[in-house]
Amino acid sequence: MLDPQRLRRDIEDTARLLARRGVRLDLKLFGDLERRRKQFQVRAQGLRRRRNELSDRIGRMKQQGEQPGPLLEQVSRLGRELQSAEEDLREVRAKLEELLGELPNLPDADVPDGSGEQQNQQVRNWGRPVERDFPMRDHVRLGEDLGLLDLEAGARLSGSRFSVLRGELAALHRALIQFMLDMHTREHDYEELSVPHMVHAECLYGTGQLPKFESDLFRIQDFDLYLVPTAEVPVTNLVRERILEAEELPLRFACWTPCYRSEAGSYGKDTRGLLRQHQFEKVELVQIVAPADSERALEELTGHAEQVLQRLELPYRVVNLCAGDLGFAAAKTYDLEAWLPGQQRYREVSSCSNCRDFQARRMQARWRDPRTGKVQPLHTLNGSGVAAGRALIALLENHQQADGRIRIPEPLHPYLGGLEWLGRPEQRLRKGTKPR
Repeated sequence: MLDPQRLRRDIEDTARLLARRGVRLDLKLFGDLERRRKQFQVRAQGLRRRRNELSDRIGRMKQQGEQPGPLLEQVSRLGRELQSAEEDLREVRAKLEELLGELPNLPDADVPDGSGEQQNQQVRNWGRPVERDFPMRDHVRLGEDLGLLDLEAGARLSGSRFSVLRGELAALHRALIQFMLDMHTREHDYEELSVPHMVHAECLYGTGQLPKFESDLFRIQDFDLYLVPTAEVPVTNLVRERILEAEELPLRFACWTPCYRSEAGSYGKDTRGLLRQHQFEKVELVQIVAPADSERALEELTGHAEQVLQRLELPYRVVNLCAGDLGFAAAKTYDLEAWLPGQQRYREVSSCSNCRDFQARRMQARWRDPRTGKVQPLHTLNGSGVAAGRALIALLENHQQADGRIRIPEPLHPYLGGLEWLGRPEQRLRKGTKPR
């Protein structure tokens, strides 16, 4: 949530920054609500002060044996007027809260202008797009030819955008998750978490999925819970309605969960294979930091995700998302896009975002500044470290061989009992074995 004081103080500048994101702030509506809020607040304060003065006077009269008589009726009348003024104030505050709740975060100054992915700016790249002297296949063809990817079974079980991974491909997917968790916890100093996969609406409001994106969520009606669209939701909400001391910061969490998304706004997009599924898995990284540290933390978190791709030998690029392509809660986002030979293009495998105090205000997540003693909102960051299904796609396509086998990068060998290749049964090799 945006800082209400900023809107009151710099409404024109706030409107300008929102316009960079393609969002129009209704200045007349906000101005009218603010005027009424001030009016009802001043009235309520005046009535409360007058009622308290009369109550004190009545108390003194009773101590002196005097009959307050008419003053009691005045206090009763003031009480009724105060109740009405407070109800008016609550109503206008609720409308302001609703308005603020639908406004996205403001973009950082170094976020490029633009309305979509075409205006995103490349920051750096690592590795070169893979070239082979044979026609390169996409992950669907590769997986089906090996008998390890069964999209038809997923559709029979659950409908479109579900899949079944079999044998060594299922094991490789699991190995990717374990490899990422081990790297982030052992080398990057994240604390591993296991969290609920269902959350209350308040948690989704806190991280910015509600109310705007309810159509993208799966809701469990009988329990009034939602399946998590990302581990960011339960993990970030661990600091909801808390005040942290400076010595508790930073908090760094790594968490694997399945993720569930209806993909309501993506009809007809990426329907082939594993790229855009209703159910997928990823390792999420979350950092909770003091405001002065969040810019540095974004660079650090992004670097941690990059190391996953580097060790898997996957060419990628880092792009700074333009204002119109930012997620709702993000002030700045780096996307990591891996090269997919099957599509001959880069595709996102991780988004790393600095949300600054936007989520913290919605969650009432705060810290105490030891220099001033003041309590103020924390800064929150999150990023995929990385999406397992999309990393699997990139691995299959970038490490494919002419005979259909898939080379498994060395860091994954210990998680697969020494398996070095995915292939048909006669092609699968483990360390220390020779091909027949």
